[in-house]
Amino acid sequence: MKYPDSLDKLIKSFSKYPGIGPKTAERLAFYTITKMNKDDCIDFADNLKEAINNIKECEICGLITDKDICNICSDDSRTNELMIVEGSRDVIAFEQVGSFKGKYHVLGGVISPLNGIGPDDLNINKLINRIKAENITDVIIALSANIPSETTALYLKSILEDMNVNVYRIGYGLPVGANIEYLDEITLAKALEGKKKM
Repeated sequence: MKYPDSLDKLIKSFSKYPGIGPKTAERLAFYTITKMNKDDCIDFADNLKEAINNIKECEICGLITDKDICNICSDDSRTNELMIVEGSRDVIAFEQVGSFKGKYHVLGGVISPLNGIGPDDLNINKLINRIKAENITDVIIALSANIPSETTALYLKSILEDMNVNVYRIGYGLPVGANIEYLDEITLAKALEGKKKM
């Protein structure tokens, strides 16, 4: 039996999420149309549209926000320490720990030749301009413990060497192969405490 076109489209939409296979997409679609009430479905659709239309990257750091400049970049109480991270979820993870009082810079990925991602595909030019313009004194490279992240960290260190800033790498209390966004607060706090100069 073939599904109605609208249900088939919904299943295909759910299957676009990472980690969602055909059976899970089918289950989510059926739950949505048979178990959720119509108002909840409409709210879900409205929230999705609102997020797509309003969420963008901060003009300064690249963090997701619904303003031109995010709350962190607008906060004058932040120190001149700059933490470089791969994505917005990493910023949120460190902010939940509450032990870092500096600023962030979101690269938007890591160098990965196998995936066709090189330095020019990352938010590195803005990083260099920020360091000069904002008198940044210390840079902490806070990338995950995997090969593409290590490659990116070494590349960043090489371009920052002549910029008169102290360059640190977060401590290796992080498990190898782990993603920052999934780590608990204690592990993140210990990793930050164990930062080391590169």
